[in-house]
Amino acid sequence: MNDSHDHSVRAIALAVTAGVFLGGVATGVAFPTLPLLDQYLGISAALLGFILSANRIARLVANTPAGNVIDRVGPRRPMIVGLFVQGLAPFGYVLGLNVPRVDLFVLPAVGVVSFPALVFIGARVFWGLGSAFVFIGAFAIITGVTNQSNRGRWTGYMRAGQSMGFPTGLVVGGIVADVFDITTAFLAAGTLALAAGVLGWYVLPDVQPNRTDGRTPRLRDLPETVRSLPGVLPIGLANAGVRLLFGGVLLTTAVQYADYLGLTIGTLTAAGVSGLVTGLGVVASAGATVVSGRVSDTVDSRAVVTLPGFALLAAGYALLALSGNLPGVTVGIVLVGAGTGAVGPALLATLGDIAPGDELGRLAGVYNVFGDIGLSVGPLAALPIAEAVGFTPTYLACAGVAVACLLLMNATLLKS
Repeated sequence: MNDSHDHSVRAIALAVTAGVFLGGVATGVAFPTLPLLDQYLGISAALLGFILSANRIARLVANTPAGNVIDRVGPRRPMIVGLFVQGLAPFGYVLGLNVPRVDLFVLPAVGVVSFPALVFIGARVFWGLGSAFVFIGAFAIITGVTNQSNRGRWTGYMRAGQSMGFPTGLVVGGIVADVFDITTAFLAAGTLALAAGVLGWYVLPDVQPNRTDGRTPRLRDLPETVRSLPGVLPIGLANAGVRLLFGGVLLTTAVQYADYLGLTIGTLTAAGVSGLVTGLGVVASAGATVVSGRVSDTVDSRAVVTLPGFALLAAGYALLALSGNLPGVTVGIVLVGAGTGAVGPALLATLGDIAPGDELGRLAGVYNVFGDIGLSVGPLAALPIAEAVGFTPTYLACAGVAVACLLLMNATLLKS
């Protein structure tokens, strides 16, 4: 690769990374205040849970159609639209705080659904739809401008930007909400998200799908495409496992586990300790993401990089299950974060290697669907299971899931 092309790839990849980072910051800025909506709106815990999950449900549904659109028209315009749609969502939160508090109807097990609650649900759906286009567009652009010699490196940087954006936003959002108010936090989130859209408008390249046979991608052909590429399904299942273990289980149970063990750091109790320690896990994940992406460019099969990643995940959960003290929990969470970061870029870059040029969007949509399933199942299952059988068996089962993913990679991608 010549120097000028390498500089061009670097500029494009860094621009994509900056866009997803700002989008992640905007997500994080809004998040510390969203779980408090039941206090502001007087809604039930069940309705609050639905508001918090509405974006993920919407993205789960939108992933494959978003990928199909990107395969048809290229990733630039859909990704920019997605960034701006994300940017509008926090302003919807502000609207939800100020519309008349009229009760509209009652749902079983949910309770009264008010007009402000519906506005928040709509805004969260907007965010989910936008994020589907942003992630898949970012993947398609990075894959389109790289090759097998540098794809892992730049995919790693993109994933690191995603990893670090959300916790950065959590810190900013918590401070803004405390110093000012919840409305200011939402306005800050919207401003940052719109800034990501403006950045994308000026710097994202027009990468067209590599369509050699002249055919137009069709969503109904996706199952056949997945069947024709044996690596797609194990990559998707492995992504579901990673998302289940980190975003689904760990982030859901960390504060409860810290409270169960009675962990403290100075004046910090369970909430503060879990926030600090999981923050270290996120930093470890971002660092491992960059390293893993670079390493995956130097080996014959990128899938081999996932093996130590899943081993770290298994070791981290085993340590969490068996330690029962602050040092053990800290090291365990850092290992889980590092394992998550080590697996992600290798999976994405492998998908980019095997995906035909006109199937990038739809296959990234499939990848995202699996990830969102893992993220959705984790919060639904983790706390009830931990309450029923205890944290130790729950975390040991998570270690078993990591080992199963390791064996899946070894039996499929490394044997192909």
